Amino acid sequence: MAKAAAKRGKNKDNARRSKKKTSILTTERVEYVDYKDVNLLRRFMSDRAKIRARRVTGNDSQQQKEIARAVKNAREMALLPYTNRVTTQRGGGGRGRDRDRDGEGGGRGRRNEEETELQIDIPEIKHDIEAAAPLIAEGAAEQVAEEVAEVLVEAAEATE
Repeated sequence: MAKAAAKRGKNKDNARRSKKKTSILTTERVEYVDYKDVNLLRRFMSDRAKIRARRVTGNDSQQQKEIARAVKNAREMALLPYTNRVTTQRGGGGRGRDRDRDGEGGGRGRRNEEETELQIDIPEIKHDIEAAAPLIAEGAAEQVAEEVAEVLVEAAEATE
């Protein structure tokens, strides 16, 4: 029994927390957190303008309260944003569960190859747009028809 206890080794929980983070406030010896010091406050905010957690920044509870209060005041005074919009490019097409099937089961998301084939008749599109010519500036109907056709071709390629 004594050997089994000796083999156990380190506590797994302590292995994760190997080094305690030190706060920016203590390293730079900041005594007062001012809401007008935007450069300091931005260091405690994420790219989406959220206040970072204590475990990330290394603040103690008192420092975290001061930072949170200063960030909230700065937001109120329009020195800091409430949110930042981060745009990401998403992969195209459907739900994630339909990608895994590879055509098995014939679910709702899948279509036959015959159905996905898109017939584009540019002269017909041009005719429809020219019929609406009173609404479109003269001479622009052909250009609009070509642009619409390009969009349709891109949409067809995206569905494939």
